[in-house]
Amino acid sequence: MNISVELTFSPLQDDFEEHIINFIKKLRASGLMVLENPLSTQVYGEYDQVMDILKSDIKEAFELMDRGLLYMKVVKSDRSSYEPHF
Repeated sequence: MNISVELTFSPLQDDFEEHIINFIKKLRASGLMVLENPLSTQVYGEYDQVMDILKSDIKEAFELMDRGLLYMKVVKSDRSSYEPHF
C-alpha cells in the first residue's frame, strides 16, 4: 500500500534551521521520493518502508534537539503527481 506523508518539523529553539536542514537531508538520502516547499516536506512510498524510515529519522532528530514538534499527515494513496484542476 502506498502512502503520502506531509511533515512540518518545528524545533522550538534558536538554532532551529540546522535541525530542519539535517532532517530533510536525512530523508533525501533514504531513497524515498521527497518533495519540499517552504512550509512542509512531503514523502511518498510504500507504507512499511516510509514508516520505518520516519520512525528512525524522527527519533534521531528529536534526540538532537532540546524541544520541538512535528506535524504529520498521512494519506492512503500516492499523491505525488497531484496537480490542481482549477
